[in-house]
Amino acid sequence: MTVEEKMHSGDIYFCNDQQLIESQLQCLEKLYDYNATRPTQQQERAKLLKEMFAQIGENCYIEPPLHANWSGKHVHLGDNVYANFNLTLVDDTHIYIGSNTMIGPNVIIATAGHPVLPELRLKVAQFNAPVHIGKNCWLGAGAIVLPGVTIGDNTVIGAGSVVTKDIPANVVAVGNPCRVLRSIGDRDREYYFKDRKITL
Repeated sequence: MTVEEKMHSGDIYFCNDQQLIESQLQCLEKLYDYNATRPTQQQERAKLLKEMFAQIGENCYIEPPLHANWSGKHVHLGDNVYANFNLTLVDDTHIYIGSNTMIGPNVIIATAGHPVLPELRLKVAQFNAPVHIGKNCWLGAGAIVLPGVTIGDNTVIGAGSVVTKDIPANVVAVGNPCRVLRSIGDRDREYYFKDRKITL
């Protein structure tokens, strides 16, 4: 198995492999270009995202600066995905984000981990596990999603939460570690924030 195959297998590999480093640097060149665009260069940003990401749907927008280990090479976005400032994608293996998902500022989505055993970490050992985020989710500001996590459709992850385990669809989940607070229900059809009623 090649080191590139190990990246996506869940097996341990060594991330100081020279071939990996060279490939990663080429990806990071495009990320640098993306972050250097001016606010008026919307077409250039869209073009670069299509070049950088594994898959990107229609009407996706990521506010620079974007940080990504592989510039999005292993990231798959549906349609109408929006991410605010300082999204960090530790995309050493695949990240899947469904259509109409919104991501607040300073969110981290990580696929990479390192063994607890000190001897292995001395050798820069690493393993990766994919992340799946459903459709129409909202990840609040500063949320952190850890390797191997799946978040179901329509779910809201509260600001500052650390998502260490799978979260089901149609819930509000908060905290560190992130836990389901409640289901999305009738009250949410009447109120959009505290005691403020939806009047649309």
